[in-house]
Parts: sequence; C-alpha cells; structure tokens
Amino acid sequence: MSDLIWLSEAQMRRIEPHFPLSHGVPRVDDRRVISGIIFVIRNGLRWRDAPKDYGPHKTIYNRFIRWSRLGVFNRIFAALAAKGGKPDQLMIDATHLKAHRTAASLLKKGLFPDVSDAPKAA
Repeated sequence: MSDLIWLSEAQMRRIEPHFPLSHGVPRVDDRRVISGIIFVIRNGLRWRDAPKDYGPHKTIYNRFIRWSRLGVFNRIFAALAAKGGKPDQLMIDATHLKAHRTAASLLKKGLFPDVSDAPKAA
C-alpha cells in the first residue's frame, strides 16, 4: 500500500519524551505501532483492518487502549498544542455528534447550563 502513514524521525523525537518507560520486555517498534494507530483512527477503520505493515492488529489496539488509559496521548497532544501558541480561532466539528430528540428542550427546562455569551431572550 502506498497510502500508509509513517511518522518521520523528527516527529518521533518530538513525542518520545512522553512515552511511558518500558518495564521488563522491550516494546515493539514504537514508530510502527503509533503510525498504525494514526492510520486506523484517521481512516475510521476497525482495528483488525489495519494493514499488516503496522504489525498485528491486536498489538496496535492494546497499545492504544493502554496508553489512552495512562493519558499518554493527552500529554502528547497538550505538548504539541502548547508549542503552537494561542490560537486565533477555535472551531468545533459536530458532524459526528448525535443528540437525542429531547436535547433541544433541556436548556429551556434549566436542566443544562447555558454557557454561551449570547444575550438572554425576554
């Protein structure tokens, strides 16, 4: 496959300080597994559909789950975002959020706090 995603050595150097220490048995190649995680998430695939070039899908899945629970990815994202400075604009893409049909009435009933800066309707 020519459309595989591989992190460069420079990218790996930026995120490696946030990896947890290996205890006992050395980890499988970090670059290969992290690249596999990015590929699966970016393309919306099931873990078992990850290309074989990234290694066993179970290894990719287990690393993602374990590091997510440890907060490794949150630390990486926070560190990378901090180097970018304060953004001029923040945008939220809500194309994947589904709301229940009663969600619109929660604000009117006072069950959901209004955090917007919009003026209150009379």
